Amino acid sequence: MLNIALPKGRLGEKVYDMFEKAGFPCPSIKENNRKLIFENEEADVRYFWVKPSDVAIYVERGAADIGVAGKDILLEYGPDIYELLDLNIGKCRMCVAGPKDFHDDKRRTLVVATKFSKTAQAYYSSIGRDIDIIHLNGSIEIAPILGLSDVIVDIVETGTTLKQNDLAVLETIFPISARLIANKSSFKFKTPQMEHIIKELSKQIRED
Repeated sequence: MLNIALPKGRLGEKVYDMFEKAGFPCPSIKENNRKLIFENEEADVRYFWVKPSDVAIYVERGAADIGVAGKDILLEYGPDIYELLDLNIGKCRMCVAGPKDFHDDKRRTLVVATKFSKTAQAYYSSIGRDIDIIHLNGSIEIAPILGLSDVIVDIVETGTTLKQNDLAVLETIFPISARLIANKSSFKFKTPQMEHIIKELSKQIRED
């Protein structure tokens, strides 16, 4: 049986629809209940819902054979997995944002608030800028408004939240989309199933 970790939320629902079209249906997943694990023995598949940022952990540790995670998570945590396919959905970007009139004074250390500490550090190291990172988990847009940080590094989809808080994108670090990932050991033992999934999902991506 193929174990598939899906990210909870709208992205996960889109991903499930793609898997269903690819020949891996599991009708019980569409029932209105609070279950987290769904099986279809006929299709030899088991799905489970997990927090988006945890998908890569389930796959890396082998609890899931395959899963779908955003490129932001893969770059931030660097899990030891195979990245099989860019699904071309869940598109957004990792950005530096701050007050619209922000000017970076290079004479002092830049204070950056973010959930993505490793990503922020790597980006600023690449341009030779000294920074002080404040790691936050909540709504980080508040940080520059209250003077906790100069700028933030975060995911931007539409930019609406930034605009509503008088902030703007200052730099785009990299584009993000959802990726199909696989456990390295599972890939060896379940290669035919996984290659079939890659082939069928690739067809759908090309059609879009």
